[in-house]
Amino acid sequence: QVQLVESGGGLVQAGGSLRLSCAASEIIFRLNVMGWYRQAPGKQRELVAAITVGGTTNYVASVKGRFTISRDNAKNTLYLQMNSLKPEDTAVYYCNRDPPLDPLWGQGTQVTVSS
Repeated sequence: QVQLVESGGGLVQAGGSLRLSCAASEIIFRLNVMGWYRQAPGKQRELVAAITVGGTTNYVASVKGRFTISRDNAKNTLYLQMNSLKPEDTAVYYCNRDPPLDPLWGQGTQVTVSS
């Protein structure tokens, strides 16, 4: 079954940290650039960070220096380490390939940062 399953979200105070995980089917993960996306209430979904199979990373300006994307190609798992969290990071976080494929969107994982 082709799927992506996100986990690791939660409620955290501003300045705190969370680590998100995304378990992927091998057929999706093995050859694709993978990304973390987020959608805040009333806003469009945005790409937050992406990583190539070889480990080259790219981040949206608002998270640079605070978030770190990584992947374990042996485990078909994508990670997002989020430090120094801010209330504006509150959103549902999703993983998908980059560019995304609509059928792959999962349930996401909610991240809520309190001030």
